[in-house]
Amino acid sequence: MSNNDFTYGLATGIAICAGLFSLGAAFVYINNQRAKNAKAVAHASQPLALSSIAVSDDRASTSSFVPNETHKISPDDPNPATLVRLQHLFEVNGDKLSQIAKHMVAEMKKGLATDDSTLKMIPTHVVRRPKGDETGSYLALDLGGTNFRVCEVTLDGRGGTRVRQSKHTVTDDLKNGTGAALFDFFAECVKQFLLSDDQKEVTDKDLHTNEFKLGFTFSFAVNQVSINSGFLMGWNKGFSASDCVGKDAVVLLQDAFRRKRMNVSVTALVNDTTGTLVSHAYSAPDTYVGVILGTGTNAAYVEKIENITKYKKDPAGAKDMIINTEWGAFDDEMVVIPRTKYDHKVDRGTANAKSWTFEKLISGMYLGEICRYVLVDLVKTGEIYIAGGTKSKTLSVPHAFETAFMSRIERDHSLDLSDVRTVLEDLMHIPGTTLADRRLTKAICEMIGKRAARLSAAGIAAIVTKMNKLDGCTVGIDGSLFELYPHFSNRMRDAMHEILGFSAENIVLEQARDGSGQGAALIAALAGKLTA
Repeated sequence: MSNNDFTYGLATGIAICAGLFSLGAAFVYINNQRAKNAKAVAHASQPLALSSIAVSDDRASTSSFVPNETHKISPDDPNPATLVRLQHLFEVNGDKLSQIAKHMVAEMKKGLATDDSTLKMIPTHVVRRPKGDETGSYLALDLGGTNFRVCEVTLDGRGGTRVRQSKHTVTDDLKNGTGAALFDFFAECVKQFLLSDDQKEVTDKDLHTNEFKLGFTFSFAVNQVSINSGFLMGWNKGFSASDCVGKDAVVLLQDAFRRKRMNVSVTALVNDTTGTLVSHAYSAPDTYVGVILGTGTNAAYVEKIENITKYKKDPAGAKDMIINTEWGAFDDEMVVIPRTKYDHKVDRGTANAKSWTFEKLISGMYLGEICRYVLVDLVKTGEIYIAGGTKSKTLSVPHAFETAFMSRIERDHSLDLSDVRTVLEDLMHIPGTTLADRRLTKAICEMIGKRAARLSAAGIAAIVTKMNKLDGCTVGIDGSLFELYPHFSNRMRDAMHEILGFSAENIVLEQARDGSGQGAALIAALAGKLTA
């Protein structure tokens, strides 16, 4: 054999071996890929469970993981079955939100036609919004819920204000005592406010001889018959003072001023949402909606007078009027909003059971109580606080678990949730909580807080749809939930997008701090121009 033949044969053999090796490698690769694909399909087919960590962000919810052979549930993880069950109870998806908004629009139309509707849609007699060039100083009394304020508001004529104010707490004894004692307390606070003015000397004689005009923000449902007259239809927010329901709130306050020998004239009776709308419109003229999201909740908006068919007065050429929706009573018939057994328990524990049920799902007075009922239930079933849940007497006390605790818990992003431990162990006296306990508690707070924000958004979406303002308007929102509760505002904006689509970009949700007091002073000052 020649050297050439040998070389040729050797090269051929090497090529054949290389080809066989490549075929073998390809075969192994294909089999591996098939195995990976099969595993991925099996992985995807498993049901998702909520994350034990329940991490919050601006679009806050609970994240997900899939327990399988590579992800074992840690002792620090809550029970996935518990999380999924609770998630199903409190979740309100986009389709349901759209149904809720649509139903609210229909109820709004009923309320504009008759006083017998669940949504009262009360005409406020405020037929114009300020232009921003108004000037002067005016008094306001702002009663919202637990706290009330006495304010002196100075308008600078350029859309700006300066406010001097004092804040006071309404005790449970005052809330549930006599109406005379409650309104005497308001009058006494106004008296002390006027006497304590550092800028000018005011005497008891001045209070009797000089006239002071005041706007009264009264954040309860009234049958308002004029700008400075309205009859209380019923208490809520924990109030039950006697001899007030069916009475004119302005007369009750004027009588108290008279007993204090004060020459104060209440020239405007204003709902807090109306005050918020008017106040925000002073600096942002495209404001057409005012909302309160705090201890209680309500909304007001600008409606065409021709659509208020139950309004029989001549508004002297005005085309629009602010309507106080009293949306806290929306869906009292329980037609469209899903309720949990915990929501029903909270409702039964109030002085106005089966009414203002929408408010009880989304306002600060009730969210903590919903959470408490969930925790009590889970202690009974042995799903949480196994080491010490039954030892906590505090957990069984109504309203002991405050909505402020939920806010604090949702804000805790530490690895061991140390602030959640402080709330549970130091404030609620639940000894020996585990990390799994704390993670589950945080997840529950997120579920309840998120539902409240999404339902609030559904209400706003309904109002801007009813006004036909999807092309753009500003919503002024006052209240501690919108301002302080973690992620509340962003959860609302996300829900608005789900309901309204791209039109949600045209709706601006803005904080309107202390708007109700400023609005009351503004309406009192401009009663002749802003009202009919």
